[in-house]
Amino acid sequence: MSHKIMELVEKDSLKSETPEFEIGDTVDVHCKILEGQKSRTQVFTGTVIGRSGTGIREMFIVRRIVAGQGVERKFPVHSPRIEKIEVKRSSIVKRAKLYYLRDRVGKAVRLKERRK
Repeated sequence: MSHKIMELVEKDSLKSETPEFEIGDTVDVHCKILEGQKSRTQVFTGTVIGRSGTGIREMFIVRRIVAGQGVERKFPVHSPRIEKIEVKRSSIVKRAKLYYLRDRVGKAVRLKERRK
């Protein structure tokens, strides 16, 4: 009973068009940032290293290197604060989670590009 009620509540919050991207893709995530009364769009560019969850709870982790430090950010796929997700580059990967990239630095972080 409660499962069906939860599905009905979640159905309203789901985005109609979810972007197609996979683990290993380099993406631009356009986030809406509220600063007082003003809002602006901030772009977070990085590699998708993991996806988890289903439905409204679906999340993905994006990792990038800033000033020699690794920065990871976790985004909900169906969040109203995410305006769009652009796939810049697709890579060939053999794993569902790319957590091993956390230990790598420099050229070792590169992934083999997928030809279309």
